[in-house]
Amino acid sequence: MKINIYPEIKLGKINKFWTKCVGSCHAATALREDWRKQLKKCRQELGFKYVRFHGWLNDDMSVCFRNDEGKLWFSFFNIDSIIDFLLDIGMKPFIELSFMPEALASGTKTVFHYKGNITPPKSYEEWGQLVKELTRHLVKRYGKNEVREWFFEVWNEPNLKDFFWAGTMEEYFELYKHAAFAIKIVDSELKVGGPASAVDAWILELKEYCQKNGVPIDFITTHQYPTDLAFSTSSNMEEAMAKAKRGELAERVKKALSEAEPLPLYYTEWNNSPSPRDPYHDIPYDAAFIVKTIIDIIDLPLGCYSYWTFTDIFEECGLSSLPFHGGFGLLNIHGIPKPSYRAFQILNKLDGEKVELKVEEKSPTVDCIAAINGNELVLVISNHNVPP
Repeated sequence: MKINIYPEIKLGKINKFWTKCVGSCHAATALREDWRKQLKKCRQELGFKYVRFHGWLNDDMSVCFRNDEGKLWFSFFNIDSIIDFLLDIGMKPFIELSFMPEALASGTKTVFHYKGNITPPKSYEEWGQLVKELTRHLVKRYGKNEVREWFFEVWNEPNLKDFFWAGTMEEYFELYKHAAFAIKIVDSELKVGGPASAVDAWILELKEYCQKNGVPIDFITTHQYPTDLAFSTSSNMEEAMAKAKRGELAERVKKALSEAEPLPLYYTEWNNSPSPRDPYHDIPYDAAFIVKTIIDIIDLPLGCYSYWTFTDIFEECGLSSLPFHGGFGLLNIHGIPKPSYRAFQILNKLDGEKVELKVEEKSPTVDCIAAINGNELVLVISNHNVPP
């Protein structure tokens, strides 16, 4: 294989949308010192600007209770601790408004080891009150100008019926409406969006609902993985990965962009699989997958492509004590970088402008990109294939 690079033919400035945000587990883990140490490392070495995780409103965050008279009582102490830390290391929160506090919940159905309640609220007015009080508190503590740079995302993957959301699509839209109005009442310039869906779903539906009903929406969020076999056995995952169409994620991004238009599109989760126990997460295959995926979509006008996740300090199935257990993270539980971490280090060398290249006798599993920044020319090559 021969690669010919033409640095004089410039194809446009590199948009490093993969550094906009990175994912994590649930909010309570952000109170851990080892989690914070690892995020600081990722901020310094990989340049991530925002972090997103589930469970800001979970009961383990002590956010919302009822007093003896049945009135709602709010405490944002733990939320403040997390945001203070993020700002201190030069990062910002991408706030996913989930899950439902028990004091507001209409049912008892939960998800994950940490029991996030996935039921709709008994009262959408009280849900709106919680969101408004939280937003008002954040603006008062951090100032309008700061909070206007954050993102408020309503819920997580509500299209996964009875997994992340026990209600209907219409009930999710009601949840979104009350949250969006509550945020905008505090400050009309704050940014709110959704649906944070799995498999690029509900984009048109939410956008059309908001347009028809005068509900504010500033951006669209969704998620994508080559497979959707969450929590499956490794043999099923390996079979699904082997059958996954090359370049499928890029095709889905293009479709989602057309559906979201004119709103900006933010992918707030992606990885090679949605399983927190996938051995592919720990091997060089994942690094090749990351680089190949970014090369495929680097010319598209994405606002964010948030990798899920930066650390294996992750509790959806309980916190594993094994150093390498197929977790999502770029870093393992002890902070050791995996091949996926090295992939982001390599991608971050792509500064300046993309330049023309031509490949002779190219293998179908090989992808290349070249960029020039001043006198520095960078060539990145990925050989991505499912291991035999």
